[in-house]
Amino acid sequence: MAAVGGVAGSSRSVACCAVLLAAAVLFSAPATTEAYDSLDPNGNITIKWDIMQWTPDGYVAVVTMFNFQQFRHIQAPGWQLGWSWAKKEVIWSMVGAQTTEQGDCSKFKGNTPHCCKKDPTIVDLLPGTPFNMQIANCCKAGVINTFNQDPANAASSFQISVGLAGTTNKTVKVPKNFTLKAPGPGYTCGRAMIVRPTKFFTQDGRRATQALMTWNVTCTYSQFLAQKTPTCCVSLSSFYNDTIVNCPTCSCGCQNNKTNPGSCVNENSPYLQSAIDGPGKYTGQPLVQCTSHMCPIRIHWHVKLNYKEYWRVKITVTNFNYRMNYTQWNLVAQHPNFDNITKLFSFNYKPLTPYGSKINDTAMFWGVKFYNDLLMQAGPLGNAQSELLLRKDSMTFTFDKGWAFPRRVYFNGDNCVMPPPDAYPWLPNASPLTKQPLTLPVLVFSIVLATLLAIA
Repeated sequence: MAAVGGVAGSSRSVACCAVLLAAAVLFSAPATTEAYDSLDPNGNITIKWDIMQWTPDGYVAVVTMFNFQQFRHIQAPGWQLGWSWAKKEVIWSMVGAQTTEQGDCSKFKGNTPHCCKKDPTIVDLLPGTPFNMQIANCCKAGVINTFNQDPANAASSFQISVGLAGTTNKTVKVPKNFTLKAPGPGYTCGRAMIVRPTKFFTQDGRRATQALMTWNVTCTYSQFLAQKTPTCCVSLSSFYNDTIVNCPTCSCGCQNNKTNPGSCVNENSPYLQSAIDGPGKYTGQPLVQCTSHMCPIRIHWHVKLNYKEYWRVKITVTNFNYRMNYTQWNLVAQHPNFDNITKLFSFNYKPLTPYGSKINDTAMFWGVKFYNDLLMQAGPLGNAQSELLLRKDSMTFTFDKGWAFPRRVYFNGDNCVMPPPDAYPWLPNASPLTKQPLTLPVLVFSIVLATLLAIA
């Protein structure tokens, strides 16, 4: 018996150790795994730092940020890039960008550096900057669009002259602790990695020059780090059912004037304008219309018509944020019938193939330039609409069990809250309410009968 007890105790110890080990592995997993998105598995922003020439005490470099994300862009008020110098470097001058603070430059006599901070923060210059302060791909107020929407504006660059930095490849040290804000949190940047120097070709392609030294930094986005609550939700309706499935309650937070006063405002409030001009106006804090879902953006998917060989969907994007115009907005949706899109009205469209060219179930939509690419603030004009005409596939098409509604929806790269599947509009002859009408009464009757028998 002692041996058996010893074996049992040993087994319990092993099991306990296994549980502790599993917990340790779970909690030590890197937070950056949250940044993975199956619809854009290779999406990132890559920062490329090219040293173009040496100076008496340092170098001149061109820094470029490339947006390799398929449907997430950096919108106004733009990016903020930061790092920590490895030594005692200073920034003598900049073209196409500037630091937010100069720092303490009191030890310099004569020429004063542009910035002496150990951890500078860089921001883009505004459109209209004088030409002698510009460089290619600069001066767009920090806005970087996606390559799918606007490839000409999918990068941002600036030139920087660094002093006290070393003047050879062996004495220069790469900066550390890169941060990218857009303008808030959300991006996590890795270490700077020295790579093969970038090559530059002349316009005729007959001569190539190269950077003296190049390093890259990769930054990935996580919606969990960007904000505590979602930023958009989805509502559903159809021609075959009178039910309108609204966004889930408290999708993006709940109304609570006691703990969070001023978080929303009613559309007909006499204090609407004063609330819009309140303290959060210049910090970019959202001010949303008071709704049950409290989301700045709502996407409504309506199954509109059914033809013999086609079916029609209407998509409406509504802005409930009184402080935000969404410029260059985009919408991504996933549905198995997107490989049969026949016609699109008033939106641009591009198929995305995150799972390979054989599966085409993901589509990216955005507004037509100068027509509806600007999603206005909350109000009568704060919406954009389009309709899709899709050809039916006889092997897969059905209106049953919510098949006609999207699987996932993104707005500006953020995953929107979907209604629960059991709330979707059902076909009249497939309503879940008619399947088990006697379950609850029979259960109650059984409990009452059992109680009476026990008393007797």
